[in-house]
Amino acid sequence: MVSAALRPVRTIAPHSLPRRTEIELRGVSQSYPAGNKGSKTVLSRLNLKVAAGEFVVVLGETGCGKSTLLRLILGQEFPTEGAIEVDGKPVTCIDARCGYVPQKYSLFPDRTVLGNVMYGPENAKCGYLARFRPSFFAYRRNLRAEAQAYLIRMGLRPQDMDKYPHQLSGGMQQRVAIAQALLMQPPVLLLDEAFSALDPSTRASLHEQLKAVWLESKPTVIFVTHNTSEALLLGTRLILLGRHHEARDGETNLLLDMEIPASQLPHSACVKSREFQDLLEHVKQLAYKSSSLCTDDADADPNVEEGNLG
Repeated sequence: MVSAALRPVRTIAPHSLPRRTEIELRGVSQSYPAGNKGSKTVLSRLNLKVAAGEFVVVLGETGCGKSTLLRLILGQEFPTEGAIEVDGKPVTCIDARCGYVPQKYSLFPDRTVLGNVMYGPENAKCGYLARFRPSFFAYRRNLRAEAQAYLIRMGLRPQDMDKYPHQLSGGMQQRVAIAQALLMQPPVLLLDEAFSALDPSTRASLHEQLKAVWLESKPTVIFVTHNTSEALLLGTRLILLGRHHEARDGETNLLLDMEIPASQLPHSACVKSREFQDLLEHVKQLAYKSSSLCTDDADADPNVEEGNLG
């Protein structure tokens, strides 16, 4: 059983959030064409308010709409129904207020590590003619120093700065992609299973580094994962999505919205605690129950293993 101190809080009431609302979804649904079957609903009737500075982790099995949710917030896609706002403004296109780290990170192969990280803010700040002004050179020096600081913070060494992406391991490339997003200092940071392809030791290191950076600057983070332990270690709030049941059309596929109890323990010690293991089991059982009800989906996967969903 989950102890009273760690019992999940179901659906956070909007008025209980003391900070301003950074992201709001009102009745959001998303469907895609499915050939002769008409359409397939991925997200159904989502109503969410995310306060500025929250670290929200979105958890769920494959096919429950986690990545779709990020694309909708970013403005890469638009909902079939409902409305989305970021900082009180409707999302009508890809939004510069949102930094985005995809699962399959993409770095410019012809630019160095440092050049990749500097590219975004340099081009956002300075047009072609501005590059001939004396102030540009001062700006670029400062930007270079900032970029180096973020890269070192993410675990790269000074000798890595002039390397090209193909000279780095997958884990190092992912560190570069995260530093690239952080340097833009976006008010909203979206990460789509950013650590899923990394080995356990690299993933654990990046957990600590990302959490430390978040504690310092407090951007609003939406972090998608299918790893239950990762979700409970990183976030301040957990959103658990289940697959949409066509037989229950009109119901939301939001299974759980809860605050994640804070822990002062290092991650390695936290995962071994009884409280953490109880909460982990509670979330996994909710996810399993939802998956086992997907009798209308032939490809539903009810297995929940090693803290992973789907």
